[in-house]
Formats: sequence, structure tokens, C-alpha cells
Amino acid sequence: MDMRLTPFQQELVEQARRLAVERFAPRAAALDREAAFPFEDYDDLRDAGLLALCVPAAHGGLGADFETYCLVAEQLARGNASTALTYNMHCLTMMLMGEMADRYDMLAEKRARHERLRAEKFREVVEQGVFYGQPHSEPVEEGETDTAFSVGGRRFGTEARRVEGGYRVTGRKFFVSLSGAADYFATPAILVDEGDMPWLERTLYLKVPRDAGGVTFEGEWDPIGMRATVSREMRLTDVFVPDSGDILPPGVFGGLYLTASHAPMGFSATFLGLAVEAAGTALAYLQGRLAGAPGRPTVAPSASNAVAEMVLKLEATRSLFYHAVSEAKLPPTPETRQRARAAHVTVQRNAVEITSLAMRVCGGRAILKRFPLERHLRDARAASVMRPWTLDIVTEEIWNAALAPVDQGGESG
Repeated sequence: MDMRLTPFQQELVEQARRLAVERFAPRAAALDREAAFPFEDYDDLRDAGLLALCVPAAHGGLGADFETYCLVAEQLARGNASTALTYNMHCLTMMLMGEMADRYDMLAEKRARHERLRAEKFREVVEQGVFYGQPHSEPVEEGETDTAFSVGGRRFGTEARRVEGGYRVTGRKFFVSLSGAADYFATPAILVDEGDMPWLERTLYLKVPRDAGGVTFEGEWDPIGMRATVSREMRLTDVFVPDSGDILPPGVFGGLYLTASHAPMGFSATFLGLAVEAAGTALAYLQGRLAGAPGRPTVAPSASNAVAEMVLKLEATRSLFYHAVSEAKLPPTPETRQRARAAHVTVQRNAVEITSLAMRVCGGRAILKRFPLERHLRDARAASVMRPWTLDIVTEEIWNAALAPVDQGGESG
């Protein structure tokens, strides 16, 4: 199995690493302290052309696939995990419109309309450097969608009604990263007042401008970790969205979320990068290469064992993750779906364990805010509770898939 990066991937990884080290990292502590959005980081992403990373090459973007996106996001997270996590939401929107929609079976007329509409949206990203948030999480709604969406449902309490020229949208979203910062928000909604139309065909994915009439961002934002994501509540009150605001054709968003095998693990790349950076910081601390760190001429056997454990966990996590994302381009099978789940859970668990070990081997000074390890540990805690694949949700999917009869998608061995 050849896991070497392509020249294209290698160039992007090196570019992302430079941004992380030279630009993102020096700002990260202040942004964390103030729970402020990283606008300057996004200026850097725009200047580097990375807001168009997942825009198809035919539309003027870099044409990166899911695997390449993950490699880039891992590096960006080493500078500021909050920036990388929000960047995931923008890039996933581009991939949903792009490569994921391309693989989805739809009628020719619907595909032609989608091609026309996405061309303009991609053009804005490439030429103007706009970026998207994804307000997906909402209060629990009751009904068929909440039951059907086992992969982190609760997306369709927001309602859309057809009006002349578009839709009127009303709803409330929780944990909306990039609140008040993104130019647009890729907003799931359910079309109502459509008679007996099946619910799947009524799922919408709409482009809602930040400053649209009826859009407000509410509540304080003072979390333990991922503070620079600025993920407040978003309220939509009779917001008008024109027909051209369809990010995906009606019905496609629901279909993709029921069938996509790897997209939910997109934010795992952020937490992998966070773990890589925590381990590297700990080693630099011990060797006296970290500014302000005293270093340790000798390391006790107990601490040496913890260093080895940290390295072992990191290498095992990274290997499984790379294997899983390399399969995203293939037709999904029960085996590749299960491997994606396993990689995701492994990252969720080991991001916390690796950052904890990093603090442990460095000793008491590691809890001081002048070192980044305590921030890494706080940020890592968010991994297990992020939808659509929270630790509990994906763990349940793993055992259900493993125990299902083979002819229903279960594993044979």
C-alpha cells in the first residue's frame, strides 16, 4: 500500500504548515483568551487561495478531494485548532456542492440546474474570497426526520415555505460556528405545506447571507475549549432565500447525509492535528527547544514510559486515520464505512489521551497558560461531543453494523 503524498498534496501540506507556524500559532493564545474569531487567519487563507481548496478545478479552484482536504486541515490545526475546525465547515460545503454532488444520482434536469447555481457560488469563493458556516445543529424535533437521521439528526426543525421567487425560512440553530463572521451560512431546512411529498424530497440546503433580514446571532460564547470558533445561536425569522439560494437541489442534502460514508469524519483531521502538535510540543519542552521551557537533562523511567505511550498512540491513530480517508474516493462498502467510524472514534479518544499524556510528561509547568498544552487539552475535549458523529452516536453505529446480518450490511469477520 503506497501512502506517499502526491506532489500536489505535498505542496499544499507544506503551504498549510507554514501558515500554521508563521501566522496562526502566534495569534492563537490571544484569540483563545478573548474567545474571538480568527479573522486574520481567514485573511491568510484567502491570500493563499485556500478558501478555494475544495472548489473544483473546472470552476477555478484547487480541486482538492476529501483526502487532500484532511491532510491540509491537519496541518492548519497545528497552528490553531479553532481555525481548522471552522475551515472544515467551509470546505465541507464546497465538497457537498462539488465532488459529493457529482457522485450523487440525480435527474439530468436537476443536475443541469445545480451546475448553473453552483458555478456562481464557486465564483464568489474564488474571486471574492467569501466563506461559509454550517448551522446544522438544532433543538430536537419530533417526526420522521429525527428518527431517520441516525447519523446525528436534529437538522430539520427549521422550516421553509415556498413563496414567489424562493422560500421563507424560520428556525433556530445551536452552536453555529463562525457566528457573525461567515459571509454565508449553509442552512438545512425542511420544506413544509407540500402535501404528501416524502420528507427526503423536502430536505433543503440553503445559502443564507449573514446580513439577511431576519437573521440574528444570540447568546454569550464562553466555552472551555474551541473558543475562537465563536459558535453562538442563530435565529432565522421569516428570512427570504431566493430560488438561486439552493446550495443543493431539494432532496439531495438529506440523501447525502444518509449515504455519505466519510464526510462526517471531516473534522477528525482537526483533532488529529491537535494531537500531533501536543505531542511535538511536549517533546520540544522536554528537550529545551520550547521557548520558556526549562528542559529536562534526564527523564525518569515513569515519564519515559509515558512519552513512549504518547508516541505509540499518535502513530496508531494517524495510521488508521490516513487509511480511512484514503478510501473516501472509493465506492463505499461495509468494511470502509466501519473503518471510517473506527478511525473517527480513535481520533476522538486519543486526542484527549495524547494531550493529557503531553501535559503529564512535562510536569506542573505545563498547566500554565504561557504554554499551549493546556489549550490543546481543552480543545481536544470538544471532539467527543461534535455532531454529526459524537462519540456516543458513532460508537452505537459501530456495534449496530458489527452485529447486523451480513446480507444487511453487517461485517462477516
